Amino acid sequence: IDELEVFAAGEQESDSAAPPAAQKLNQNLALATRGTTAKASSVYPNSSIHKLEHINDGLLGNGRSWISQEMGGGWVELEFPNLVTIDAVRWGRDREEKYRDRLAIEYTIAVTTTAGDEGWTVVATSRDRQPFTAGKEPTAVVFDHLPPAERAAAKALAAERQKIEAEIAELAAQPMLYAGVFSASPPATHRLHRGDPMQPREEVLPAALSAVAVPFSPEAAADNSSLTDDARRRLALANWIVDPANPLTARVIVNRLWQHHFGEGIVATPSDFGANGARPTHPELLDWLAAELVEHGWSLRHIHRLIVTSATYRQASTFRPEAAAVDAQARLLWRYPPQRLSAEQIRDTLLTASGQLDLTAGGPGFLPFEPNSNYVRVYNPKQSFGPSDFRRMIYMTKIRMHQEATFGAFDCPDGGQIAPRRSQSTTPLQALNLLNGPFVVEQANFLAERIAAEAGDNGQSQVKHAFRLVLLRESSAEELAAGEQLVRQHGLASFCRAIFNANELLYVY
Repeated sequence: IDELEVFAAGEQESDSAAPPAAQKLNQNLALATRGTTAKASSVYPNSSIHKLEHINDGLLGNGRSWISQEMGGGWVELEFPNLVTIDAVRWGRDREEKYRDRLAIEYTIAVTTTAGDEGWTVVATSRDRQPFTAGKEPTAVVFDHLPPAERAAAKALAAERQKIEAEIAELAAQPMLYAGVFSASPPATHRLHRGDPMQPREEVLPAALSAVAVPFSPEAAADNSSLTDDARRRLALANWIVDPANPLTARVIVNRLWQHHFGEGIVATPSDFGANGARPTHPELLDWLAAELVEHGWSLRHIHRLIVTSATYRQASTFRPEAAAVDAQARLLWRYPPQRLSAEQIRDTLLTASGQLDLTAGGPGFLPFEPNSNYVRVYNPKQSFGPSDFRRMIYMTKIRMHQEATFGAFDCPDGGQIAPRRSQSTTPLQALNLLNGPFVVEQANFLAERIAAEAGDNGQSQVKHAFRLVLLRESSAEELAAGEQLVRQHGLASFCRAIFNANELLYVY
């Protein structure tokens, strides 16, 4: 029992605004502070939380309770300093609802006005209560013991109570959310034994990778005394990341920029510079670019300019058999390595050629799936498109586990996975999507309308203009003749679909 409370008839709080029914239970006469003493048949030995004095100390909770030493029994007696008229007795074992399997289910409450073992009168017992079944919620109220005249009224009151309790539960319900809380003084972090959060061990202080010989000290970052502990930790981490002596940060950044321009970084594993990662093909170049980045104030534009104006970037992609025999993958960059456009670049290129690309920056994105209001969302690809769908693909809402119908086949990574480097595959589905996909067919029609409006009705002029718009070059005599024939036989829109499927459009050489 964690607390045994006794309330006397007529005992009231000084606050007379409380209703009488509540006033009667406001004064606990069993408290030791009111002179009531407690005795018991036995006390659980050698326990700091199970003591007899906890039975009437006024503090609730399983950590301050009394347990007898007898198996399945025991009694406790309260002696009041004066005679009282008892109105109610309240006791409990598990008010925190932590040990619902440790409740006394059989009990007797007796009173006496004389000292000693004589004259005890039983006033309450568990035998006139509904039986308790472990693991089962209490059953509904039983009315069979009531006189017939009172039974109907009791049932009506019980139904009204059930209705009111349901309304209270509905009004008290709060929306559930997962949220974090920022604290000026973060709690201590401990090593968890075997990963068990209930078994914390020694405290783990904030630190950085020991393999990086750069000091990490939250205390040293506290130049401003107004900083909180959390702010000092964040500032220390930021200083550690951008410290010129840190060998990782600048190298990782410039390697990512190199990968953006050449399709593959100097280190082929952009997210792993450790022992399991690939070795750099040009370590001195990587070091020099990292030093340039730091010396120029971490300017990414400076590194971009260095790369795109270099002779390596501007060289042709011409194939050389003697070089390929030594370095077939062109990792040593004996030519500019051809690479396919990404899914986003292909879609934006088609929209640019057709004249439909919306370059508006910012604002809400667009969804590549049909709108629906089902209670379970269904992601059916759109079959028709409008101006709101003609923004850059970077503004497309990315759904995890669901790919965009046409361009998802071009190795567009899943929204639920990180992709430091995209793979490049060649599949029949890619060709079929570019030839028959509803989006591509629609853009081919838009391109045909644009060409007809800008180049007139002459087939030769239309083919020349299409090459300028889509492939950004003049057509050869052979391409011009084949293009004119296709326009005559199947129409300008079919020719636009064909040029959209040219390898030259998909690859950067």
